Amino acid sequence: MTIKRFFPLRLAAVLWIALAVWLAAPGVAHADSIAVQRASLQADNTGWNLDARFDFDLNSNLEDAVNKGIPLYFTTDFELSRPRWYWFDEQPVSVSQSIRLSFQPLTREYRVSSVSSGGLQLGFTTLKDALAVIKHITSWHVIDRNEVRVGETYNASVRMQLDIALMPKPFQIDAVNNRDWNLASEWKRFTFTVTERAK
Repeated sequence: MTIKRFFPLRLAAVLWIALAVWLAAPGVAHADSIAVQRASLQADNTGWNLDARFDFDLNSNLEDAVNKGIPLYFTTDFELSRPRWYWFDEQPVSVSQSIRLSFQPLTREYRVSSVSSGGLQLGFTTLKDALAVIKHITSWHVIDRNEVRVGETYNASVRMQLDIALMPKPFQIDAVNNRDWNLASEWKRFTFTVTERAK
């Protein structure tokens, strides 16, 4: 009876130790995540803008890749939905925007540019300053006033991820099988009640 109890306890102890070592190991996927610190919607003349702040660090492999001239793409997704008891959820809004981070060896400059539109094109002397811009999404128009109804409450969701699909083809294959390239947030969800139409 004592021997039978001993082995399960020993096995459990070994599993707990293995789990602790795995969690403490550098470079595992859980350490390379994006945190959504906050997200909110602000009215503008034609609808609502998203303001969101993210927090993350590039691991050494991603930082090395940027410095070698490999561009990184960060895609932010925003969705708006409303549950309906009689049918599938209504989803009036589903939009994305992508930001490109690159390094120019000749000028020793990091560049942040918009992939979705040609408006954003900024240069920085340090990687830290370039990432600060990527981490803060501001004045992104995500909802047109005719897409929502006054008095209704919607579920808003936002996330950010390192978008491997936008990378050059040769790097996509390696990135898919390399956990160092796994950098993404969970969906940040919050409610949005339309109290009045944007003016």
